Amino acid sequence: MATAEEAEKKTLVEIVEASCEPLDTARYVAFVRDPACGAIATFEGTTRDTFEGRSVVELRYEAYTPMARRRLGEVCAAARSRWALERLAAAHRLGRVGVGEASVFVAASSVHRVDALAACEFVIDEIKASVPIWKKEVYDNGEMWKENREFLDRHLSPATTTTTERTTKGGCCAHKEKISDERST
Repeated sequence: MATAEEAEKKTLVEIVEASCEPLDTARYVAFVRDPACGAIATFEGTTRDTFEGRSVVELRYEAYTPMARRRLGEVCAAARSRWALERLAAAHRLGRVGVGEASVFVAASSVHRVDALAACEFVIDEIKASVPIWKKEVYDNGEMWKENREFLDRHLSPATTTTTERTTKGGCCAHKEKISDERST
């Protein structure tokens, strides 16, 4: 079993500050590539062009970067403790992310595919549920801060709220919808 220091050298965690540059997904795949491994699994989260019938122009991400980076590192350490991974990379982009562009990328390598695939799924679910990164969807007729289903599922437990409350309240951001004729810049 690898020491914590060895595991840290084989883990790449990045919160990419706002820029016009796309995530360099090939760099993350190259980082996890290892001759001892028979599997590289990846997940790439991209901006889709519609949401619930509304035309999406872009997503905007904000974060408290030091906390987000630390939490993402904890998520990667948890994945390493659960699965036999050789190398692991996780990155999330901040700022404006246009339609079709990647905002988040996870790559894992392992001897067998089961570990790499399971780790990728775990890492992306944990990013959405627990890493302090906030997302605003910008539509052609307004904008809205969004919460991830994974966050809501974890923080609005069925024991404390009813289905109607979870649906109508929409979590902490439901009241922050702003619809306008002009798109914010």
